[in-house]
Amino acid sequence: MEWTALSVSLRLALATCLLLLPLGLWLGRTLATRHFRGKALCEALVALPLVMPPTVLGFYLMLAFGAEAPFGALWQRLTGSGLNFTFGGILLASLVVNLPFAVQPIQRAFEGVPPHLREAAWCSGLSPWQTLWRIELPLVWPGVISALALTFAHTLGEFGVILMVGGAIDGETRTLAIAIYDRVQAFDESGAAVMSAMLLTVSFVTIGVVYGLARRRGGPHV
Repeated sequence: MEWTALSVSLRLALATCLLLLPLGLWLGRTLATRHFRGKALCEALVALPLVMPPTVLGFYLMLAFGAEAPFGALWQRLTGSGLNFTFGGILLASLVVNLPFAVQPIQRAFEGVPPHLREAAWCSGLSPWQTLWRIELPLVWPGVISALALTFAHTLGEFGVILMVGGAIDGETRTLAIAIYDRVQAFDESGAAVMSAMLLTVSFVTIGVVYGLARRRGGPHV
């Protein structure tokens, strides 16, 4: 086990989950409860990372993060450092690639909340914010847990986007998935097998948690 690479992967996965949780709650609830012009386009953009090849998405993010691109140049002026080949860069890339895993389970969970419950809460004098915290969140928590589990597991296993944006700098951007690839390239199959088995276990446990929660709520949340 390459502990430095594991540490980078865990930091990346935890940071991705923490940053995507509030965005996933807001965007998932908005898409589930509101009808507005351009909603279909918004849902398509959220789902886009699911169908784009990781290397293609990573290539476009690498270009966007470069000093010649508007976003990359603005970031460099504000922070004094670039994004490509840094932990901050792979974190931003991870937020983009994991957006559907954070939003879609929460959206499906909010879609399962009967509208009359919100209306009854408002008639009882609860504000929209109080309704969210006291009525809706206790009902959609399996979707929230599913979103966090899927985001965490997918971040641990992400390879193409992270490699394109961050390269393989030890202690900075070299994650466990990249370490597995390096071990295979070096013909160290036993080392690659140990790390692959850990990622396989995490993925299996994650899927068990997601589908277990879906059955408890009486319907799918993924």
